[in-house]
Amino acid sequence: MRPEVLAQPAYQVADATGLIKLDAMENPHPWPGDLEDAWLAALRDPQLNRYPDAQALGLAAQVRTAHGVPEAAGLIFGNGSDELIQILITAVAGSGRPVLAPEPTFVMYGVLARALGVPFIGAPLNADFTLDLDAMRAAMAEHNPALVFLAYPNNPTGTLDDAARVQAIADENPGVTVVDEAYAPFAAHSFLSCVGEDDGLMVMRTVSKLGLAGARLGYLAGTPAWIDALDRLRLPYNINTLTQRSVAFALEHREALDAQARGIVEERDRLSERLTGTTGVEQVFPSQANFILFRVRAGAGHATFAALRDAGILIKDVGRAHPLLADCLRVTVGRPDENDAFLAALGQALAA
Repeated sequence: MRPEVLAQPAYQVADATGLIKLDAMENPHPWPGDLEDAWLAALRDPQLNRYPDAQALGLAAQVRTAHGVPEAAGLIFGNGSDELIQILITAVAGSGRPVLAPEPTFVMYGVLARALGVPFIGAPLNADFTLDLDAMRAAMAEHNPALVFLAYPNNPTGTLDDAARVQAIADENPGVTVVDEAYAPFAAHSFLSCVGEDDGLMVMRTVSKLGLAGARLGYLAGTPAWIDALDRLRLPYNINTLTQRSVAFALEHREALDAQARGIVEERDRLSERLTGTTGVEQVFPSQANFILFRVRAGAGHATFAALRDAGILIKDVGRAHPLLADCLRVTVGRPDENDAFLAALGQALAA
């Protein structure tokens, strides 16, 4: 095996058995009971003896309508956004040009680049986790990247950068800029309406954060020529029949999921305000996602995470992921009762 594969640790998913799970940016709300019954009815006679719709054409039409994908744009589906990132990097792996992203950001950009033998370049964010436009420009000029990934809002920071800065990177990038809008249901701005005519801009989305994490579906919108080329790398039948039917059903009833997203945004604001007033919390970073990044007093990050876990609350310790994240923790916005339990446990942990 290639040395870089052996050197790469496996992506770790924490065991949340018996814990309040606030670590993975999931929608904490199940479908309303009447919708669940209707969904199960929609799954009857799935014909699992047959392969699924290879291009998911029916689902594509619904996604275009529901999310406003421009008619000029091509569309490709992946088994979550991860598969789409993998396809994109595979497509440029022979170019000799690297993948670039600001850091800290979604770890899979670097993980998949290294797994595919493609150099990964990280350009530092500003101390407040906003894009450092000068650093990005310098990295693009020096490294001539094939792909630039911009998480919008960013993970794990929740930052929604100024749209003009993102557009400037897309305009000046010699390669392709992929704007990853995984948290679009909770954000105030999107670039999806801009795709379809400029070869240098793509937008990637997922239905995971909206409330369908178990379905594993992502999509990428870009110019038809690029999407057609990328489709040659997509594995056949990668979106199974049950996923296609489930997501199609959810989009037909998207008002319920949209209402849940609005409720999560309201709860995010409440949780952020409560965190700001918690003794021992040094900084709460503004978020346009369904999670909040916060920093505790120096040296207390990992101990606070461990104390919360002992109290039955699982969040994410990101303090060791990047120097800018020292003593930072990331909490997913849960249900009000879950958030209250988290706040109580956090107060006790920081008072210890």
